[in-house]
Amino acid sequence: MSAKDIKFSSDAREQILQGVEKLYNAVRVTMGPSGRNVIVERAYGAPTVTKDGVSVAREVELEDSFENMGAQLVKEAATKTNDAAGDGTTTATVLAFAIMQRGLKHIGKGANAISIKRGIDLAVNTVTDELTKMKKDISSKEEYKAVATISAQDEEVGDIIAEVIDEAGKSGVITVEAGQTLGLEKEYVEGMQFDQGYISPYFVTDTNRMEAEFEKPYILITDKKIGSIQEILPLLEQIAQKGRKEIVIIAESIEGEALATLVVNRLRGTFNALAVKAPAFGDRRKEILSDIAALTGGRVISEEVGLKLENATIEDLGTARKVVSTKDNTLIVDGGGEKQDIDARISQIKAGIESSKSDFDRDKLQERLAKLSGGVAVIRVGAATEVEQKERQHRVEDALSAT
Repeated sequence: MSAKDIKFSSDAREQILQGVEKLYNAVRVTMGPSGRNVIVERAYGAPTVTKDGVSVAREVELEDSFENMGAQLVKEAATKTNDAAGDGTTTATVLAFAIMQRGLKHIGKGANAISIKRGIDLAVNTVTDELTKMKKDISSKEEYKAVATISAQDEEVGDIIAEVIDEAGKSGVITVEAGQTLGLEKEYVEGMQFDQGYISPYFVTDTNRMEAEFEKPYILITDKKIGSIQEILPLLEQIAQKGRKEIVIIAESIEGEALATLVVNRLRGTFNALAVKAPAFGDRRKEILSDIAALTGGRVISEEVGLKLENATIEDLGTARKVVSTKDNTLIVDGGGEKQDIDARISQIKAGIESSKSDFDRDKLQERLAKLSGGVAVIRVGAATEVEQKERQHRVEDALSAT
């Protein structure tokens, strides 16, 4: 067992604060509408240019273990802010450093740490109440444009985001991807989002945004629990024979040996799989899986209709132009289903709404209808170089989160 370095009192506090300060200094320059960019070195390929605070924070790893502990504490605060609000990560980092710096200063002068902590809690409650009174809900196209323009420091970005939100609605699904031209483009495609994400973070392909993104994958849809890789091995072999190695698996759960094998192959680059837990429960889960099957052109592999995973073929799988999954939700963009099949499914849901006598069931059917018929708005971001494209795409994504 390796020896542990143990520090106490002011020595420990001082080094942890130094780590927080180093993270703060790296992130603070990106703050606000006048914030500047940070260049992040990559082990391979071109560096990343960004003014996204959480993207900068995630890259900070300090050599001194005590300093690194301090940096990791504040990094978690920035990440949680990003998860909850989609923006404000730099502000969270700056506030966290200021609170720690002043708190430790008073402790160093003899103040009681528990009393300071209670004071911070009281101040948080007071400030939160005041901010709640000051907040302003926005709803007009002009307001969306103003917020997006300030966030991105780009009036063209503000214009296109305001247009897309105005057309797709505040609750509409909007995604951002790389474009082939030098400007910004918008498009509306078939697609849907549901409230379940990847089963394991090892499926993540973009560690900065903690997203798993798959281009043109096959999609396996089943209501089964998958515990053994042998259950899906015939399908994986068929996909490999086609010269492909991307598959998204939507199932009740994937566990044990099956999950471990998919993760190992994903990390080795042998086979790129994304395991996603099926949304909802019971009969409603089966109906939503059928919605996904209609959208993607696949079939729900269920023993209730005489289909077994072991006997499934590549023709039973759905397809999509892109699938993006976070820890909380999954977005399917431009599914490969036939328009008449999607329209038939929509008509079936509408009939269910009209005939339903339960308000709860009617609300859930309305929710399914909105997801299946609403589609997805796509903003494409193009630029002259890869570095410029990624930097501008980050700004568009942050501006979208800010609205």
